[in-house]
Amino acid sequence: MSAFQNLITENKDGISIITINRPDKLNALNRQTIVEIGEAIKQAIADKSVAGIIITGSGPKAFVAGADIKEFMSLSGDQGKAMARSGQEIFQVIENSPKPVIAAVNGFALGGGCELSMACHLRVASENAQFGQPEVNLGLIPGYGGTQRLVRYIGRSKALELMMTAGMIPAQQALQLGLVNYVVAPDALIAKCIELLNVIKTKSPEAISSVIRATNAYDGTQQGFEAELTEFGKCFTTEDIKEGINAFIEKRKPQFAR
Repeated sequence: MSAFQNLITENKDGISIITINRPDKLNALNRQTIVEIGEAIKQAIADKSVAGIIITGSGPKAFVAGADIKEFMSLSGDQGKAMARSGQEIFQVIENSPKPVIAAVNGFALGGGCELSMACHLRVASENAQFGQPEVNLGLIPGYGGTQRLVRYIGRSKALELMMTAGMIPAQQALQLGLVNYVVAPDALIAKCIELLNVIKTKSPEAISSVIRATNAYDGTQQGFEAELTEFGKCFTTEDIKEGINAFIEKRKPQFAR
């Protein structure tokens, strides 16, 4: 049974499924929900039985339809900055998770919801999903990393257009732009995420963590290459490389320890 007020969590065959459960609010991210997401991710990372994580929203209408705007009403500039910093830090926990995190996007992924999905390593969208950063309608900009990650995924020009017009892009367009990895029927959403994680589960967990760290270091400069060198070298110090090489030589599937 979940210990959270706004989340439902379950462990299904080594996969932690975190469901944001505020369907009457279209799963809007209030402060408590963001904190709970961070705690649920940390628990899943610490749980040795968990090989991968799925984040989704309750109900068919929304993954997360934005932040809880009522919480913005009385904030000062410094308070707004502090709130954004807290959200960024929690989303960075997701992005830096050594275990793969997949966003299962059902319905609207707007504002903070789009930002949450982008903090995950992979995104699978249902056919009715829509993505957007409509903060300018409120006199705001994305504050949980959206201005940075959206450029990374769809390029500067399209990201600027999306953020300045407050437009939404449907799932198929998001797929074409590279924002999502797959688009599936709504009733196949979680199954597709589990399918992906079941493939990843067969690989070296040490190498998967290194892939995440090295890829997160990408910034178009030499720094990213140096991070790759560091992670590549680390792989040679693990038991996984011994098992992987022996399995290759012996023409069998590797059995990596967790």
